[in-house]
Amino acid sequence: MRLPQLWLSILSVNSIFLLNLGFPLLTLPPTLHRGEVIAQTDPNAEALRLLQQGLELFQQGTAESYKQAIVALEKALQLYQQTRNLGGQANSLLGLGRIYDLLGDKQQALSFYNQSLPLLRQLGNKAAEATTLNNIGNVYNALGDRQTALDYLNQSLPLTRQVGDKAGEARTLSNIGLVYYALGDRQTALDFYNQSLPLRRQVGDKAGEAVTLNNIGNVYNALGDRQTALDYLNQSLPLRRQVGDKAGEARTLNNIGNVYNALGDRQTALDYLNQSLPLTRQVGDKAGEATTLSSIGGVYNALGDRQTALDFYNQSLPLRRQVGDKAGEAVTLNNIGNVYNALGDRQTALDFYNQSLPLRRQVGDKTGEAVTLNNIGQVYSALGDKQQALEFYNQSLPLRRQVGDKTGEANTLWNFAFLKRSQGNLTEALTDIESAINIIEELRTKIISQDLRTSYFSTVYGYYQFYIDLLMELHQQNPNQ
Repeated sequence: MRLPQLWLSILSVNSIFLLNLGFPLLTLPPTLHRGEVIAQTDPNAEALRLLQQGLELFQQGTAESYKQAIVALEKALQLYQQTRNLGGQANSLLGLGRIYDLLGDKQQALSFYNQSLPLLRQLGNKAAEATTLNNIGNVYNALGDRQTALDYLNQSLPLTRQVGDKAGEARTLSNIGLVYYALGDRQTALDFYNQSLPLRRQVGDKAGEAVTLNNIGNVYNALGDRQTALDYLNQSLPLRRQVGDKAGEARTLNNIGNVYNALGDRQTALDYLNQSLPLTRQVGDKAGEATTLSSIGGVYNALGDRQTALDFYNQSLPLRRQVGDKAGEAVTLNNIGNVYNALGDRQTALDFYNQSLPLRRQVGDKTGEAVTLNNIGQVYSALGDKQQALEFYNQSLPLRRQVGDKTGEANTLWNFAFLKRSQGNLTEALTDIESAINIIEELRTKIISQDLRTSYFSTVYGYYQFYIDLLMELHQQNPNQ
Protein backbone atom coordinates (compact mmCIF):
# COMPACT_ATOMS: atom_id res chain seq x y z
CA MET A 1 0.00 0.00 0.00
CA ARG A 2 1.44 3.35 -1.03
CA LEU A 3 0.49 6.72 0.32
CA PRO A 4 0.26 9.84 -1.85
CA GLN A 5 3.69 11.38 -2.53
CA LEU A 6 2.44 14.81 -1.42
CA TRP A 7 1.48 13.53 2.05
CA LEU A 8 4.91 12.09 2.58
CA SER A 9 6.56 15.26 1.32
CA ILE A 10 5.11 17.37 4.13
CA LEU A 11 6.72 15.26 6.81
CA SER A 12 10.13 16.79 6.28
CA VAL A 13 11.33 19.97 7.94
CA ASN A 14 13.40 22.14 5.65
CA SER A 15 14.25 24.55 8.41
CA ILE A 16 12.52 25.66 11.56
CA PHE A 17 10.41 27.94 9.38
CA LEU A 18 8.95 26.03 6.45
CA LEU A 19 7.34 23.19 4.63
CA ASN A 20 9.44 21.05 2.34
CA LEU A 21 8.49 19.16 -0.77
CA GLY A 22 10.45 16.05 -1.64
CA PHE A 23 10.16 13.55 1.20
CA PRO A 24 10.84 10.01 -0.05
CA LEU A 25 7.84 7.79 -0.59
CA LEU A 26 7.21 5.25 2.14
CA THR A 27 5.94 1.90 1.06
CA LEU A 28 3.67 0.44 3.68
CA PRO A 29 4.22 -3.31 3.79
CA PRO A 30 1.56 -5.86 4.71
CA THR A 31 1.40 -6.23 8.48
CA LEU A 32 3.48 -9.09 9.82
CA HIS A 33 2.08 -11.08 12.73
CA ARG A 34 3.59 -14.32 14.01
CA GLY A 35 5.43 -14.77 10.71
CA GLU A 36 2.27 -14.68 8.61
CA VAL A 37 1.16 -11.99 6.19
CA ILE A 38 -2.18 -10.57 7.25
CA ALA A 39 -4.46 -9.30 4.51
CA GLN A 40 -5.58 -5.68 4.62
CA THR A 41 -8.58 -5.38 6.92
CA ASP A 42 -11.19 -2.73 7.46
CA PRO A 43 -9.17 -1.05 10.26
CA ASN A 44 -6.30 -0.53 7.84
CA ALA A 45 -8.62 0.88 5.19
CA GLU A 46 -10.19 3.25 7.72
CA ALA A 47 -6.72 4.25 8.95
CA LEU A 48 -5.66 5.08 5.38
CA ARG A 49 -8.80 7.18 4.90
CA LEU A 50 -7.97 9.11 8.08
CA LEU A 51 -4.37 9.55 6.98
CA GLN A 52 -5.52 10.98 3.65
CA GLN A 53 -7.98 13.20 5.49
CA GLY A 54 -5.09 14.44 7.57
CA LEU A 55 -3.24 15.34 4.37
CA GLU A 56 -6.16 17.34 3.03
CA LEU A 57 -6.54 19.24 6.31
CA PHE A 58 -2.79 19.88 6.48
CA GLN A 59 -2.79 21.30 2.96
CA GLN A 60 -5.31 23.96 4.02
CA GLY A 61 -2.47 25.43 6.09
CA THR A 62 -4.46 27.13 8.86
CA ALA A 63 -4.20 26.79 12.61
CA GLU A 64 -7.71 25.32 12.75
CA SER A 65 -7.09 22.81 9.96
CA TYR A 66 -3.90 21.69 11.72
CA LYS A 67 -5.89 20.95 14.86
CA GLN A 68 -8.39 18.90 12.86
CA ALA A 69 -5.53 17.09 11.13
CA ILE A 70 -4.15 16.11 14.53
CA VAL A 71 -7.47 14.49 15.45
CA ALA A 72 -7.53 12.50 12.19
CA LEU A 73 -3.91 11.39 12.54
CA GLU A 74 -4.31 10.33 16.15
CA LYS A 75 -7.24 8.12 15.14
CA ALA A 76 -5.23 6.69 12.22
CA LEU A 77 -2.33 5.98 14.59
CA GLN A 78 -4.56 4.07 17.00
CA LEU A 79 -5.91 1.89 14.18
CA TYR A 80 -2.44 1.21 12.78
CA GLN A 81 -1.25 0.26 16.25
CA GLN A 82 -4.15 -2.17 16.59
CA THR A 83 -3.19 -3.86 13.31
CA ARG A 84 0.54 -3.59 14.01
CA ASN A 85 1.06 -1.83 10.69
CA LEU A 86 4.53 -0.33 11.22
CA GLY A 87 4.56 1.76 8.06
CA GLY A 88 1.21 3.30 8.87
CA GLN A 89 2.31 4.03 12.41
CA ALA A 90 5.50 5.69 11.15
CA ASN A 91 3.58 7.90 8.73
CA SER A 92 1.04 8.92 11.35
CA LEU A 93 3.74 9.70 13.90
CA LEU A 94 5.76 11.74 11.40
CA GLY A 95 2.68 13.68 10.39
CA LEU A 96 1.81 14.46 14.00
CA GLY A 97 5.39 15.49 14.69
CA ARG A 98 5.43 17.78 11.67
CA ILE A 99 2.21 19.54 12.67
CA TYR A 100 3.22 20.05 16.30
CA ASP A 101 6.57 21.33 15.01
CA LEU A 102 4.80 23.92 12.86
CA LEU A 103 2.51 24.91 15.72
CA GLY A 104 5.57 25.57 17.91
CA ASP A 105 5.06 22.69 20.35
CA LYS A 106 8.60 21.38 20.04
CA GLN A 107 8.44 18.89 22.90
CA GLN A 108 5.40 17.18 21.40
CA ALA A 109 7.08 17.21 18.00
CA LEU A 110 10.16 15.55 19.50
CA SER A 111 8.03 12.91 21.15
CA PHE A 112 6.39 11.89 17.87
CA TYR A 113 9.61 12.04 15.84
CA ASN A 114 11.39 9.89 18.43
CA GLN A 115 8.60 7.33 18.33
CA SER A 116 8.79 7.11 14.54
CA LEU A 117 12.58 6.67 14.35
CA PRO A 118 12.87 3.03 15.58
CA LEU A 119 9.94 2.04 13.38
CA LEU A 120 11.64 3.46 10.30
CA ARG A 121 14.86 1.64 11.19
CA GLN A 122 12.90 -1.60 11.65
CA LEU A 123 11.36 -1.07 8.20
CA GLY A 124 14.80 -0.38 6.74
CA ASN A 125 13.72 2.91 5.17
CA LYS A 126 16.97 4.88 5.28
CA ALA A 127 15.60 7.85 3.34
CA ALA A 128 12.78 8.32 5.83
CA GLU A 129 15.19 7.73 8.71
CA ALA A 130 17.45 10.48 7.35
CA THR A 131 14.52 12.88 7.13
CA THR A 132 13.43 12.11 10.69
CA LEU A 133 16.97 12.65 12.00
CA ASN A 134 16.94 15.96 10.12
CA ASN A 135 13.63 16.92 11.72
CA ILE A 136 14.85 16.07 15.21
CA GLY A 137 17.98 18.12 14.61
CA ASN A 138 15.86 21.10 13.62
CA VAL A 139 13.75 20.85 16.76
CA TYR A 140 16.87 20.89 18.94
CA ASN A 141 18.13 23.90 17.00
CA ALA A 142 14.84 25.69 17.61
CA LEU A 143 15.17 24.85 21.31
CA GLY A 144 18.68 26.34 21.36
CA ASP A 145 20.55 23.05 21.83
CA ARG A 146 22.97 23.55 18.96
CA GLN A 147 25.33 20.66 19.64
CA THR A 148 22.55 18.08 19.82
CA ALA A 149 21.10 19.59 16.66
CA LEU A 150 24.43 19.11 14.86
CA ASP A 151 24.68 15.55 16.18
CA TYR A 152 21.37 14.59 14.56
CA LEU A 153 21.97 16.53 11.33
CA ASN A 154 25.39 14.93 10.95
CA GLN A 155 23.72 11.52 11.22
CA SER A 156 21.19 12.53 8.59
CA LEU A 157 23.60 13.88 5.96
CA PRO A 158 25.53 10.67 5.11
CA LEU A 159 22.27 8.70 4.96
CA THR A 160 20.83 11.11 2.38
CA ARG A 161 23.96 10.62 0.28
CA GLN A 162 23.92 6.85 0.76
CA VAL A 163 20.40 6.58 -0.70
CA GLY A 164 20.99 9.23 -3.37
CA ASP A 165 18.36 11.59 -1.95
CA LYS A 166 19.57 14.90 -3.42
CA ALA A 167 16.58 16.82 -2.08
CA GLY A 168 17.18 15.45 1.40
CA GLU A 169 20.90 16.18 1.17
CA ALA A 170 20.18 19.79 0.17
CA ARG A 171 17.70 20.12 3.01
CA THR A 172 20.12 18.85 5.63
CA LEU A 173 23.00 20.98 4.30
CA SER A 174 20.78 24.04 4.62
CA ASN A 175 19.78 23.09 8.14
CA ILE A 176 23.37 22.57 9.24
CA GLY A 177 23.96 26.07 7.91
CA LEU A 178 21.15 27.31 10.14
CA VAL A 179 22.86 25.91 13.22
CA TYR A 180 26.16 27.56 12.37
CA TYR A 181 24.31 30.80 11.68
CA ALA A 182 22.73 30.61 15.12
CA LEU A 183 26.20 30.00 16.60
CA GLY A 184 27.45 33.18 14.93
CA ASP A 185 29.72 31.33 12.47
CA ARG A 186 28.50 33.17 9.38
CA GLN A 187 31.15 31.91 6.96
CA THR A 188 30.53 28.25 7.76
CA ALA A 189 26.79 28.88 7.46
CA LEU A 190 27.33 30.40 4.00
CA ASP A 191 29.49 27.44 2.98
CA PHE A 192 26.66 25.01 3.78
CA TYR A 193 24.01 27.20 2.15
CA ASN A 194 26.12 27.46 -0.99
CA GLN A 195 26.39 23.66 -1.11
CA SER A 196 22.62 23.38 -0.64
CA LEU A 197 21.41 25.95 -3.19
CA PRO A 198 22.59 24.28 -6.44
CA LEU A 199 21.20 20.94 -5.23
CA ARG A 200 17.84 22.57 -4.50
CA ARG A 201 17.80 23.91 -8.05
CA GLN A 202 19.05 20.65 -9.56
CA VAL A 203 16.09 18.70 -8.16
CA GLY A 204 13.57 21.47 -8.82
CA ASP A 205 12.80 22.02 -5.14
CA LYS A 206 11.35 25.53 -5.35
CA ALA A 207 10.22 25.56 -1.72
CA GLY A 208 13.67 24.53 -0.55
CA GLU A 209 15.36 27.00 -2.89
CA ALA A 210 13.27 29.77 -1.33
CA VAL A 211 14.39 28.68 2.13
CA THR A 212 18.08 28.69 1.30
CA LEU A 213 17.86 32.04 -0.51
CA ASN A 214 16.14 33.43 2.59
CA ASN A 215 18.85 32.01 4.84
CA ILE A 216 21.66 33.44 2.71
CA GLY A 217 19.92 36.82 2.87
CA ASN A 218 19.90 36.58 6.66
CA VAL A 219 23.64 35.95 6.71
CA TYR A 220 24.39 39.02 4.63
CA ASN A 221 22.08 41.09 6.82
CA ALA A 222 23.96 39.89 9.91
CA LEU A 223 27.22 40.84 8.19
CA GLY A 224 25.89 44.35 7.58
CA ASP A 225 25.65 43.95 3.79
CA ARG A 226 22.04 45.08 3.54
CA GLN A 227 21.90 45.39 -0.25
CA THR A 228 23.02 41.81 -0.84
CA ALA A 229 20.63 40.68 1.88
CA LEU A 230 17.73 42.36 0.08
CA ASP A 231 18.80 40.81 -3.23
CA TYR A 232 18.56 37.29 -1.80
CA LEU A 233 15.40 37.91 0.21
CA ASN A 234 13.68 39.39 -2.85
CA GLN A 235 14.54 36.22 -4.77
CA SER A 236 13.09 34.11 -1.96
CA LEU A 237 9.76 35.93 -1.53
CA PRO A 238 8.14 35.20 -4.92
CA LEU A 239 9.17 31.54 -4.64
CA ARG A 240 7.56 31.32 -1.19
CA ARG A 241 4.36 32.64 -2.74
CA GLN A 242 4.63 30.43 -5.84
CA VAL A 243 4.69 27.23 -3.75
CA GLY A 244 2.06 28.46 -1.28
CA ASP A 245 4.38 28.42 1.73
CA LYS A 246 2.57 30.98 3.87
CA ALA A 247 4.66 30.37 6.99
CA GLY A 248 7.83 30.84 4.95
CA GLU A 249 6.40 33.89 3.21
CA ALA A 250 5.72 35.43 6.62
CA ARG A 251 9.31 34.76 7.70
CA THR A 252 10.79 36.33 4.58
CA LEU A 253 8.50 39.35 4.88
CA ASN A 254 9.71 39.71 8.48
CA ASN A 255 13.33 39.47 7.37
CA ILE A 256 12.92 42.08 4.64
CA GLY A 257 11.27 44.34 7.21
CA ASN A 258 14.27 43.91 9.49
CA VAL A 259 16.67 44.92 6.70
CA TYR A 260 14.71 48.09 5.97
CA ASN A 261 14.65 48.89 9.68
CA ALA A 262 18.43 48.49 9.82
CA LEU A 263 18.66 50.86 6.84
CA GLY A 264 16.54 53.44 8.66
CA ASP A 265 13.49 53.14 6.38
CA ARG A 266 11.02 52.61 9.21
CA GLN A 267 7.80 52.95 7.19
CA THR A 268 8.82 50.37 4.61
CA ALA A 269 9.91 48.12 7.46
CA LEU A 270 6.47 48.40 9.07
CA ASP A 271 4.79 47.74 5.73
CA TYR A 272 6.56 44.38 5.41
CA LEU A 273 6.16 43.45 9.07
CA ASN A 274 2.45 44.23 8.97
CA GLN A 275 2.11 41.83 6.04
CA SER A 276 4.01 39.17 7.98
CA LEU A 277 2.06 39.26 11.25
CA PRO A 278 -1.41 38.18 10.03
CA LEU A 279 0.15 35.36 7.99
CA THR A 280 1.89 33.94 11.07
CA ARG A 281 -1.45 33.93 12.86
CA GLN A 282 -3.31 32.45 9.92
CA VAL A 283 -1.02 29.40 9.86
CA GLY A 284 -0.74 29.13 13.65
CA ASP A 285 3.03 29.78 13.66
CA LYS A 286 3.50 30.96 17.26
CA ALA A 287 7.28 31.18 16.94
CA GLY A 288 6.97 33.28 13.79
CA GLU A 289 4.31 35.47 15.38
CA ALA A 290 6.59 36.11 18.37
CA THR A 291 9.47 37.00 16.04
CA THR A 292 7.42 39.48 14.04
CA LEU A 293 5.90 41.08 17.14
CA SER A 294 9.43 41.62 18.43
CA SER A 295 10.53 43.04 15.07
CA ILE A 296 7.64 45.52 15.05
CA GLY A 297 8.59 46.51 18.58
CA GLY A 298 12.10 47.23 17.31
CA VAL A 299 10.81 49.62 14.66
CA TYR A 300 8.68 51.55 17.15
CA ASN A 301 11.62 51.76 19.54
CA ALA A 302 13.76 53.17 16.71
CA LEU A 303 10.98 55.71 16.05
CA GLY A 304 11.11 56.75 19.70
CA ASP A 305 7.64 55.40 20.52
CA ARG A 306 8.74 53.50 23.61
CA GLN A 307 5.31 52.55 24.92
CA THR A 308 4.19 51.00 21.65
CA ALA A 309 7.52 49.17 21.45
CA LEU A 310 6.96 47.76 24.95
CA ASP A 311 3.43 46.71 24.03
CA PHE A 312 4.72 44.61 21.14
CA TYR A 313 7.63 43.17 23.13
CA ASN A 314 5.24 42.20 25.93
CA GLN A 315 3.09 40.34 23.40
CA SER A 316 6.16 38.59 22.00
CA LEU A 317 7.78 37.45 25.25
CA PRO A 318 5.12 34.97 26.50
CA LEU A 319 4.89 33.42 23.02
CA ARG A 320 8.67 32.96 22.94
CA ARG A 321 8.44 31.13 26.25
CA GLN A 322 5.38 29.12 25.22
CA VAL A 323 7.18 27.59 22.23
CA GLY A 324 10.49 27.12 24.08
CA ASP A 325 12.39 29.56 21.87
CA LYS A 326 15.19 30.50 24.27
CA ALA A 327 17.19 32.35 21.62
CA GLY A 328 14.15 34.44 20.76
CA GLU A 329 13.32 34.96 24.41
CA ALA A 330 16.83 36.36 24.93
CA VAL A 331 16.32 38.73 21.98
CA THR A 332 13.06 40.10 23.35
CA LEU A 333 14.42 40.44 26.91
CA ASN A 334 17.37 42.39 25.47
CA ASN A 335 15.02 44.60 23.47
CA ILE A 336 12.84 45.36 26.49
CA GLY A 337 16.05 46.35 28.24
CA ASN A 338 16.76 48.73 25.34
CA VAL A 339 13.45 50.49 25.87
CA TYR A 340 14.01 50.99 29.59
CA ASN A 341 17.55 52.19 28.91
CA ALA A 342 16.20 54.74 26.42
CA LEU A 343 13.63 55.84 29.04
CA GLY A 344 16.47 56.42 31.53
CA ASP A 345 15.40 53.58 33.84
CA ARG A 346 18.89 52.06 34.04
CA GLN A 347 18.21 49.55 36.80
CA THR A 348 15.23 48.00 35.03
CA ALA A 349 17.29 47.92 31.83
CA LEU A 350 20.05 46.04 33.66
CA ASP A 351 17.51 43.60 35.08
CA PHE A 352 16.34 42.65 31.59
CA TYR A 353 19.85 42.54 30.12
CA ASN A 354 20.93 40.27 32.96
CA GLN A 355 18.07 37.91 32.15
CA SER A 356 19.00 37.95 28.47
CA LEU A 357 22.76 37.38 28.78
CA PRO A 358 22.77 33.85 30.29
CA LEU A 359 20.18 32.74 27.73
CA ARG A 360 22.37 34.09 24.93
CA ARG A 361 25.26 32.04 26.28
CA GLN A 362 23.11 28.95 26.89
CA VAL A 363 22.05 28.75 23.24
CA GLY A 364 25.49 29.71 21.90
CA ASP A 365 24.32 32.97 20.33
CA LYS A 366 27.64 34.83 20.17
CA THR A 367 26.20 37.65 18.08
CA GLY A 368 23.45 38.24 20.60
CA GLU A 369 25.84 37.84 23.52
CA ALA A 370 28.01 40.63 22.07
CA VAL A 371 24.93 42.84 21.65
CA THR A 372 23.84 42.40 25.26
CA LEU A 373 27.35 42.86 26.64
CA ASN A 374 27.60 46.10 24.69
CA ASN A 375 24.22 47.25 26.01
CA ILE A 376 25.19 46.51 29.61
CA GLY A 377 28.33 48.57 29.02
CA GLN A 378 26.18 51.47 27.83
CA VAL A 379 24.10 51.33 31.01
CA TYR A 380 27.19 51.42 33.23
CA SER A 381 28.58 54.29 31.16
CA ALA A 382 25.34 56.24 31.67
CA LEU A 383 25.52 55.48 35.40
CA GLY A 384 29.05 56.90 35.51
CA ASP A 385 30.74 53.57 36.25
CA LYS A 386 33.38 53.90 33.51
CA GLN A 387 35.46 50.93 34.58
CA GLN A 388 32.52 48.53 34.48
CA ALA A 389 31.50 49.94 31.12
CA LEU A 390 35.00 49.34 29.71
CA GLU A 391 34.98 45.76 30.99
CA PHE A 392 31.75 44.97 29.18
CA TYR A 393 32.84 46.72 25.96
CA ASN A 394 36.08 44.73 26.09
CA GLN A 395 34.06 41.51 26.26
CA SER A 396 31.75 42.61 23.44
CA LEU A 397 34.25 43.84 20.83
CA PRO A 398 36.16 40.60 20.17
CA LEU A 399 32.86 38.71 19.86
CA ARG A 400 31.59 41.29 17.35
CA ARG A 401 34.74 40.73 15.30
CA GLN A 402 34.62 36.94 15.68
CA VAL A 403 31.13 36.70 14.18
CA GLY A 404 31.73 39.38 11.53
CA ASP A 405 29.11 41.78 12.89
CA LYS A 406 30.47 44.93 11.25
CA THR A 407 27.57 47.15 12.31
CA GLY A 408 27.93 45.98 15.90
CA GLU A 409 31.70 46.39 15.82
CA ALA A 410 31.30 50.02 14.71
CA ASN A 411 28.77 50.62 17.48
CA THR A 412 31.03 49.25 20.21
CA LEU A 413 33.99 51.26 18.88
CA TRP A 414 31.82 54.39 19.06
CA ASN A 415 30.93 53.51 22.64
CA PHE A 416 34.63 53.15 23.44
CA ALA A 417 35.28 56.55 21.85
CA PHE A 418 32.47 58.17 23.83
CA LEU A 419 33.79 56.73 27.07
CA LYS A 420 37.42 57.64 26.43
CA ARG A 421 36.47 61.18 25.47
CA SER A 422 34.58 61.54 28.77
CA GLN A 423 37.77 60.45 30.54
CA GLY A 424 39.85 63.02 28.64
CA ASN A 425 41.61 60.43 26.43
CA LEU A 426 40.89 62.35 23.23
CA THR A 427 43.59 60.77 21.05
CA GLU A 428 42.43 57.23 21.87
CA ALA A 429 38.83 58.31 21.32
CA LEU A 430 39.82 59.65 17.87
CA THR A 431 41.39 56.32 16.91
CA ASP A 432 38.24 54.43 17.90
CA ILE A 433 35.76 56.73 16.15
CA GLU A 434 37.85 56.77 12.98
CA SER A 435 37.87 52.95 12.98
CA ALA A 436 34.09 52.99 13.43
CA ILE A 437 33.57 55.45 10.57
CA ASN A 438 35.78 53.39 8.25
CA ILE A 439 33.45 50.44 8.85
CA ILE A 440 30.37 52.61 8.30
CA GLU A 441 31.77 53.90 5.01
CA GLU A 442 32.56 50.36 3.88
CA LEU A 443 28.98 49.30 4.58
CA ARG A 444 27.45 52.45 3.06
CA THR A 445 29.22 52.02 -0.29
CA LYS A 446 27.58 48.60 -0.73
CA ILE A 447 24.10 50.16 -0.82
CA ILE A 448 23.09 50.78 -4.45
CA SER A 449 19.84 52.71 -3.96
CA GLN A 450 20.41 56.41 -3.31
CA ASP A 451 17.24 56.61 -1.22
CA LEU A 452 18.39 53.70 0.95
CA ARG A 453 21.84 55.26 1.27
CA THR A 454 20.18 58.41 2.53
CA SER A 455 18.00 56.59 5.05
CA TYR A 456 20.99 54.53 6.19
CA PHE A 457 23.05 57.69 6.69
CA SER A 458 20.34 59.00 9.00
CA THR A 459 20.93 55.98 11.28
CA VAL A 460 24.69 56.63 11.53
CA TYR A 461 24.70 60.44 11.50
CA GLY A 462 25.63 60.46 15.19
CA TYR A 463 29.01 58.88 14.40
CA TYR A 464 29.96 61.75 12.11
CA GLN A 465 28.63 64.40 14.48
CA PHE A 466 30.69 62.90 17.31
CA TYR A 467 33.76 62.81 15.05
CA ILE A 468 33.41 66.49 14.11
CA ASP A 469 32.88 67.54 17.73
CA LEU A 470 35.92 65.53 18.82
CA LEU A 471 38.11 67.08 16.10
CA MET A 472 37.01 70.55 17.19
CA GLU A 473 37.82 69.72 20.81
CA LEU A 474 41.25 68.45 19.83
CA HIS A 475 41.85 71.60 17.78
CA GLN A 476 40.96 73.79 20.76
CA GLN A 477 43.51 71.88 22.86
CA ASN A 478 46.19 71.97 20.16
CA PRO A 479 45.39 74.80 17.71
CA ASN A 480 48.74 74.46 15.97
CA GLN A 481 48.18 70.81 15.01
